Amino acid sequence: MSKREEVLEGYSAVFNKLAWLNKVKMEQALSKYTASEVHCIEYIGKNEDPNVTKMAESLYMTRGAISKLTKKMLAKHYIESYRKAENKKEIYFRLAEEGKQVFKLHEKLHEEFTERDKEVFAPITDEQYEGFLKFLERYDQHLDQEIKEQGIKIN
Repeated sequence: MSKREEVLEGYSAVFNKLAWLNKVKMEQALSKYTASEVHCIEYIGKNEDPNVTKMAESLYMTRGAISKLTKKMLAKHYIESYRKAENKKEIYFRLAEEGKQVFKLHEKLHEEFTERDKEVFAPITDEQYEGFLKFLERYDQHLDQEIKEQGIKIN
């Protein structure tokens, strides 16, 4: 097996284990909400003036799927919509009180996961982080280019 294959298989294995391990606790704590609702709440909670287009791009969903999801979330009072005075056409979203509570709980869980895993990251040097971040950025750009060249529409 080549070093490239080892890296990709290792990354995949770690990512899958992390997702599986975190999923159990997330599902228990947030059982009332779908994964899509929680991801949407997280995006709205972390970003300024989120709208359907921005959310679709970030969450790798279609605008139609985000539109449908936000309508359901508005009806459940997880989020609220608003418009800006300078742009009456565009609809933006913010968290309603229940959405804020979900966001806080979700953030608390991520803090617990960070605390759980901190010993793994403690010995890593800034140079090692920089090298890994450069690799991720380069690979991300490569995948964006492939998506573009293949004409794949993300939203």
